[in-house]
Amino acid sequence: RTINHSEEDAKAAADSLCLVVGIFARAYQLLCAYRCRESVATLHELPLCHFRSALVSQMVGKAYYEMNEYKPAVLALREMLKLEPFRLQGLDTLSTALWHLKKDKELCSLAQQVVEIDRFCPETWCVMGNCFSLQKEPDTAIRFFQRALQVDPTYTYAHTLCGHEQVNNEDMEKAVASFRAAILCNDRHYNAWYGLGTIFFRQERFELSEYHFRRAIQINPNSSVLHCYLAMTLHAQGSALKTSEALEVLHQACEKDPKNPQLRFQLAHILVSLEDLEGALSALLQVREVAPKEPPVHALLGQVYHKLGPRYTSQCLRHLNIAMDLDPKEASSLKAILDHIDEPAQ
Repeated sequence: RTINHSEEDAKAAADSLCLVVGIFARAYQLLCAYRCRESVATLHELPLCHFRSALVSQMVGKAYYEMNEYKPAVLALREMLKLEPFRLQGLDTLSTALWHLKKDKELCSLAQQVVEIDRFCPETWCVMGNCFSLQKEPDTAIRFFQRALQVDPTYTYAHTLCGHEQVNNEDMEKAVASFRAAILCNDRHYNAWYGLGTIFFRQERFELSEYHFRRAIQINPNSSVLHCYLAMTLHAQGSALKTSEALEVLHQACEKDPKNPQLRFQLAHILVSLEDLEGALSALLQVREVAPKEPPVHALLGQVYHKLGPRYTSQCLRHLNIAMDLDPKEASSLKAILDHIDEPAQ
């Protein structure tokens, strides 16, 4: 009987282990495919004792980060640090999430913490670089990202972060080299393809830009940001066929990520260019609900109301004034509309 019980216990333990490993492997596979919400749901199938581990918290944080949901990402990664205070894996993601949330004090505190833990880990210097990037010191940030690459030349994320800072410094040649180095390290690193796409878009090399955004979307088809930039690139090429495709891309992206206001804002831009003012107005009013303090939203609303005719003059004035109050730099570009407010829009 004792032998039978031992065999039963061993079989039960093996079955339990296979179940846990299977759930974890499926969640990791989904995360690598950027099916992030499914990955989080799968991780929640783990028994509580396994779910409350630093590795699972890191994966949950990464999943939320990839969905641009930075607050829950930060919460999950903070939980990771509570469980393993000296863990450095995942802190590059935490520092970037804090960067997006503009949490400068928390990012500075994290930077001090990681330097004390390990100066010979590339994540340490990425956290430091993000800290100085948020302080608007791009040259210092680049030096720290390069320090991360001295520690580990194959650390893909440091190449990409370095490239973004070089773009901010208007050093496009070095930025292209950084993004290409990231792709050489890992050709599934969609951020680097995205970075190259944004550079070529700024240089008005739209066909090249389209190619790089499509490569990024092949890797991460669920990113609404990538679809938004692809649509902008398609529309910029000027043909009716490309503009039609841009509208289709944006409509599909809006269905996937209705919380991203940038999608509807770009949709409104395209609809204005097609003289679909009612459609543009509908999209902009939805954007305003989500982002009520964005000057470009009110500026475009004012322009749409102006084009709609004299009976919308009061709405036009209100939104143009709000745009100028929120961003006085907009005053010079909007003054032309205000000076001709009583004239029909061209």
